[in-house]
Amino acid sequence: MFRAGIITVSDKGAAGLREDKSGLEIKKILTEAGIQVVYQQLVADEQKQIEKLLIEACDNGVCDLLLTTGGTGLSKRDVTPEATKAIAEKEVPGISEAMRAYSMKITPRGMLSRGVSVIRKNTLIINLPGSVKAVRENLEAILPALDHGLKILTNQESECGAP
Repeated sequence: MFRAGIITVSDKGAAGLREDKSGLEIKKILTEAGIQVVYQQLVADEQKQIEKLLIEACDNGVCDLLLTTGGTGLSKRDVTPEATKAIAEKEVPGISEAMRAYSMKITPRGMLSRGVSVIRKNTLIINLPGSVKAVRENLEAILPALDHGLKILTNQESECGAP
């Protein structure tokens, strides 16, 4: 069983003005997929605070998979991709490209997501949009391939064979 973390990035959520519905949706989807959620945080749209939480979850070996939600749009306060890239060791662009391509089939607004996917230590970090609907759609697009990717990352598999 893989261990996952969720970081919700939201000024209003961190201030207690909005319920963290997207974080709850991620937890539900991951649990249904057999992934154990072991880490969950809510943080304001502050790059250094986001970086600190990302580093904490990755460097302490807490998570195999770390999903962020929120802060991936065009607002001046949206800095999740920048925080993620700042702490990354490797990029995994295909994951974010697949999510945007899938989203574009549903809405042209899918192209507006700036989310990235990276590796730090032995943790795969994926930025998801902030809406519950977009979280569902993006996870639907990538979950089938994540099992194999996480097995490779965590040394449970060593070959990339046919799906």
